[in-house]
Amino acid sequence: MSAPFDTVSILNVPFIKTTNQDFVAQLEQDVLAHQNRFVVTANPEILMYAREHPEYQQVLQQADYITPDGIGVIQGAQILGTPLPERITGYDTLLALLKWGDKQHQRVFLLGAKPAVLKQVVAKLKSTAPNLVIAGALDGYYDDEAAVVDQITAAKPDMIFIATGFPKQEFFIAAHRHQVDGLWMGIGGSFDVLAGTVKRAPKFWQKHHIEWLYRLIQEPSRFKRMLVLPRYLHLIKKIAKQSKS
Repeated sequence: MSAPFDTVSILNVPFIKTTNQDFVAQLEQDVLAHQNRFVVTANPEILMYAREHPEYQQVLQQADYITPDGIGVIQGAQILGTPLPERITGYDTLLALLKWGDKQHQRVFLLGAKPAVLKQVVAKLKSTAPNLVIAGALDGYYDDEAAVVDQITAAKPDMIFIATGFPKQEFFIAAHRHQVDGLWMGIGGSFDVLAGTVKRAPKFWQKHHIEWLYRLIQEPSRFKRMLVLPRYLHLIKKIAKQSKS
């Protein structure tokens, strides 16, 4: 495929250089044309993980679109002198696609989250997006991967949203995307936010790029994961400095 977007490389991961609006429009076009697409929404944690796990880095290289989900990616691009227009989060992209899918009577398959959370997501979509066809919904607690893939294939979805967290969701997509020509997207904890079990940061926190802090206050257990951010920024600054010298 000829790439519709220019990319900016951060730690050898190519991020699409575009806006939320143009990205969603491209995805809509891809879905209507039954193109096989693999979307990764990446933050600094994913970048650092990929750096330490070459097999995951290879999976990221197979993605059609990698979006800057996380203010750290935007900051990194800025420091490297290759700025990106804006954050494109998995959650916002998911919401936009579900809304569009409702208008277009698209078929979706949902995979991931706890059984109770998934149930809430399905109930919410049935009331807010009545024309969206939920072709299948399975929670993330499965043992038989082949059976899951069979269900996805049989459901003939246009869009497959997988919320099993990285790196699991990306490995799953890379291994099985050839089964269905549709949009495959890893969306991490988005079902929890959609179900209302995890609150998204209010607009003020989003606008001031401190969404991470809001989440940390809500879930102190994330503290260890957050420590990756200073390590990441230190590395980016080091790379920027080397490229100047």
